[in-house]
Amino acid sequence: MTDYIIVFITVKSDKEGEKIATTLLKEKLAACVNMIGGVKSFFRWKGQLSTEDEVLLIAKTKDVLFESLKKRVLELHSYEVPEIIATSILAGSEKYLDWIKKETV
Repeated sequence: MTDYIIVFITVKSDKEGEKIATTLLKEKLAACVNMIGGVKSFFRWKGQLSTEDEVLLIAKTKDVLFESLKKRVLELHSYEVPEIIATSILAGSEKYLDWIKKETV
């Protein structure tokens, strides 16, 4: 078990994704954020089935930074209920994990 996590965040556009990603990096809340376009999301919203084209952000950070990262994303995000979910990194390259440690607060 490591002290690092991957955080998944869906956003409505590249522009919003870039804003959130660069903010997280500038504030050292994440060491890296990947942005994957072309995501088609299917979900239930307010009793209706919905489909949206979205962009997925994948942020790598320390688990102790999750609450700060989540708070910052909520401040920047346009959705009423944005997806901000984290999963533990069970194992990884020691050099990569050390890099995450050095690039975050």
